[in-house]
Amino acid sequence: MTNIRLHPRLDNGIKDYPVVEEFAGGTLKCLCEIDKVEVNVGSQTLHNHACGCSQCWKPKDAKFALVAVVPRETVEVIKNENKLAIIDESAAIQRHYCKECGAHMYGRIENKDHAFYGLDFVHTELSEEKGWSEPQFAAFVSSVIETGTPVSKMASIREELMSMGLPTYDVLSPELMDMIAAKAAELKGLLQK
Repeated sequence: MTNIRLHPRLDNGIKDYPVVEEFAGGTLKCLCEIDKVEVNVGSQTLHNHACGCSQCWKPKDAKFALVAVVPRETVEVIKNENKLAIIDESAAIQRHYCKECGAHMYGRIENKDHAFYGLDFVHTELSEEKGWSEPQFAAFVSSVIETGTPVSKMASIREELMSMGLPTYDVLSPELMDMIAAKAAELKGLLQK
């Protein structure tokens, strides 16, 4: 064990991910005590992963976020949209967060030339429903150094993630990196299928 909190849903191994046939989504709720922002997600998630980047929202004291993607058209704010703001409108992923509690409700890419355009990023830990896809890998693992993790802890963090069945990458998974490269090739007129 690393003695570093990775994420509440990872610290004791991958848990809370029961297989549910034909799971169709649920509602994400911010962390406010009252007047919660609610976002309906009308589909199962894809590419669920632990993310160590410095931009993703993480629970208090966690080193990693758990983030997944869903089709953009399945995401709808259903309550208290007035409490949402975008952290950085110039960022590739425009992260919509609750101005009161700070929870990131969803991230959206507006650039139609981006490889992930059409996908929204969500944190299913903000949902009470069970059945969301389980984490499949860990991305941007070395980035936790940038947020204060000692370099000396990195080998044990990677070992712990691997022991949970989460391959570790210092970028995204190979499948997602292929999507980025394919979009770049398409924009240059060089994409071969």
